[in-house]
Amino acid sequence: MKKIKILIVLFLVSISNSCTKISKKMPIPTIDKTQFGKTMEGTDVDQYVLSNNKGMEVRIITYGGIITSWTAVDKNGDYKDIVLGYNTLAEYEAETPYFGALIGRYGNRIAGGKFKIDDQEYTLAANNGVNHLHGGLKGFDKVVWDAKTIVSDSTVSLELSYLSKDMEEGYPGNLNTKVTYTLNNDDELSVSYEATTDKPTIVNLTQHSYFNLTADFNQDVLDHEIVINADYYLPVDNALIPTGEFRDVNKTPFDFKKPKAIGQQISDKNTQLENGMGYDHCWVLNDQDKGLRFVASAYEPASGRMLEVFSDEPGIQLYSGNFLDGTLPNKSNGTYQHRTGFCFETQHYPDSPNQKNFPSVRLNPAEKYNSKTVFRLSAVSK
Repeated sequence: MKKIKILIVLFLVSISNSCTKISKKMPIPTIDKTQFGKTMEGTDVDQYVLSNNKGMEVRIITYGGIITSWTAVDKNGDYKDIVLGYNTLAEYEAETPYFGALIGRYGNRIAGGKFKIDDQEYTLAANNGVNHLHGGLKGFDKVVWDAKTIVSDSTVSLELSYLSKDMEEGYPGNLNTKVTYTLNNDDELSVSYEATTDKPTIVNLTQHSYFNLTADFNQDVLDHEIVINADYYLPVDNALIPTGEFRDVNKTPFDFKKPKAIGQQISDKNTQLENGMGYDHCWVLNDQDKGLRFVASAYEPASGRMLEVFSDEPGIQLYSGNFLDGTLPNKSNGTYQHRTGFCFETQHYPDSPNQKNFPSVRLNPAEKYNSKTVFRLSAVSK
């Protein structure tokens, strides 16, 4: 009997040790909530901190669904913040170039701030010269989203939802929107977009983080080596509206099929670069019939940080921080200088409602808008 008891004890100890080893191998990601402040109208804004078991931490606020901080590993194993942003809500509420925000109802530009659905013309705010940009005067980047948290054994998610009412910013239909940020233990952050409407409308959602993989916001991003999986891009006029042409990137500064530094050709004499004051263009991504696939990457040689982007969208906008001019405060008591951040905005093409040859952005009441983009960060020694 004594021998049996000893065997049972040894068995229980063995199970306990095994469970301990498993828990040490796979700690559950966490999500913590704190208050970030109040808007000028007095609405509470919360901050959620998503953390995985490697050391990645993503901070997101309910105002604009903004990613305020995002740490990524370098070749020495150190995690540091790699996205531009501010330290306070007041700075985000002031004039800002969409740092880290969710963009909607329509990401990018719509010519003249006008579009038609079934011969009915709609007029939007002209907040970018004569054109409409990123959802208008109070787009999705300037509203407070409802939040819900989801935790599993290997992922943590922040689900943000917002009802954009019929004719808000000039868009028809009550649009129920849900965006879910999910962080896993492989240093991947996925962004899933969903929307439904009760009237025909247009939708084009995206995420507008500015990356600087050096993690030093006083450095520019011109040494970052970019890859974009695209044979064509969309040339624009001097107001950055697509001309409707699909132009071959071959033998142009817009060829990023193989790794090339952002700064390598950005100062070339080229009408398109002059129109954008650098890169501010949409690329026509390859393999559009394959759904979620590799679309772009950025590598920063000094830190070894690598950003890979996977998406089911037909286009990606590369913006090289051309309008950053040293007037906006950074997180380190300095200012954001020219080209100290770049954006990879996965999306449908600019001005699609007015371009018959572009993929449709129309959403009907019986349909559901779905889109997904995954950002994978790692360290690579070359």
